[in-house]
Amino acid sequence: MTQLENEIQAVKIEVVSMWNLVESQLQKSRTAMMHFDRDLAREVVLKEKRVNAFELKLDRDCENIFALYCPVAIDLRFLLAVLKINNNLERIGDIAEGIAKYVIESIVDFDKAIFLKTELIRMFDDAVSILADTRIAFEKEDTILARSIFKRDEALDTINRNAIERVSECIREDVSVINDALYVLSIIRKLERVGDQSKNMAEEIIFFVEAKVLKHQQDNIGKK
Repeated sequence: MTQLENEIQAVKIEVVSMWNLVESQLQKSRTAMMHFDRDLAREVVLKEKRVNAFELKLDRDCENIFALYCPVAIDLRFLLAVLKINNNLERIGDIAEGIAKYVIESIVDFDKAIFLKTELIRMFDDAVSILADTRIAFEKEDTILARSIFKRDEALDTINRNAIERVSECIREDVSVINDALYVLSIIRKLERVGDQSKNMAEEIIFFVEAKVLKHQQDNIGKK
């Protein structure tokens, strides 16, 4: 392997390590929410510093490769994709931290009935699964798996669109759950963004493997 190939491989390993950390953060925020585990939620908040450190290091590593090797073709596309994926992962880390903070801020355990009525648990599980499969697509350079993320993200969008009505129903049935309902609505909004970030990363995987730019294409199709 050339030195550039070694550097590219090292960056890929680093991205996967960051991805695994972000997945763990999101899964732990789910567990903290489900079991009202405020200690676990605090752990998520503290580990967000590691996610931020990963982001800064990956940015520096990519910049160094640009400066030293002037990469072209697939190597250039890979590094450009990594810069965007890095940003998306950091944002998902922020989302996991935000959900954990809701657990810390809440005075009492959440009303689990609202979780069921709003499909929050299903949405959380789907978001974690989508994030994991996007990582696998990145590791294996699997554009078929990457393209499957677009359809799966639509399920998160549907739950998000229905959220206001379902949360309103919960409040109408029992006004005492209003605080929990508002927390749940905020979490649903955050999980919808996890889907969006995963979709963005899937687009970057297709870009660097196939040299195809998909950004905005789905929006244009919808306007026709």
